[in-house]
Amino acid sequence: MKTFLFLLLCCVGFNRPAFSQKSIVDESIRYQQERMVHKQWDRKKFTPTSGFLSLNPYYWLTWGLHPNYPDTDRRPLSAWGPQTQRLGLAGAMSSASTAYKLESDTLRNTSLMEINNQLAALSATDPLWLLYYSKELRPVLEHSPQNILSALPAAVRGRVIAEGSYSWYVNELEMLKERIDGARTANMDRGSRILAYHRFLMEYKTLSSTWATRTATASANMKNTAVQSQLNAGQVTLPGWSPGSDVDLAKEVVRNRKY
Repeated sequence: MKTFLFLLLCCVGFNRPAFSQKSIVDESIRYQQERMVHKQWDRKKFTPTSGFLSLNPYYWLTWGLHPNYPDTDRRPLSAWGPQTQRLGLAGAMSSASTAYKLESDTLRNTSLMEINNQLAALSATDPLWLLYYSKELRPVLEHSPQNILSALPAAVRGRVIAEGSYSWYVNELEMLKERIDGARTANMDRGSRILAYHRFLMEYKTLSSTWATRTATASANMKNTAVQSQLNAGQVTLPGWSPGSDVDLAKEVVRNRKY
């Protein structure tokens, strides 16, 4: 009996229709959603409409309290919507921030270049100093008695020391070296520093020429003194000379003279 009742209930249950939720499609809600998200703010899609002679009650229930709502585009992403304005303002602020950053980077790089150009601690790394001026001014910066006097003969060496030319030359080199060291350790513009190096190099060349002239003069004076001593002592001999040699020489000059 129980089995029969169970089977009967199952048959009745399977034969009954099943009920479920019915999907509701409201075009007014869909239009409003499309308006607020991305689609065009279309005045014709504001439903329900007013109807014949504006007698549609659903229209007045929906838009009666907001009669001006359909007249203004209220989409956030419209041409003048709040989201569009925010994005535009964010883009403008980003552009301004990028411009400020670029300007600050330019000022930073310019400041670093100025520091590099003027900082004395970096003067030793200057390419012109490394490639040219350090080599040309090395005799001034690294001068020593051996470097100055080694190229001179012993007699000339003693003569310039005795006359005071050597002490004068060393003193001038020391003063020039102090000026070079001052230009290298002072904070100044790179162009001014290079001009100072060039001026010091010109002064060194002038000083070196003066020193060479004095050593050459000392050597010539020593030779003249030795010849004068030999003349005074009667030790000078003229090989192959006779009183007739002067006569023959005068005749040769007259004979070869061109009128």
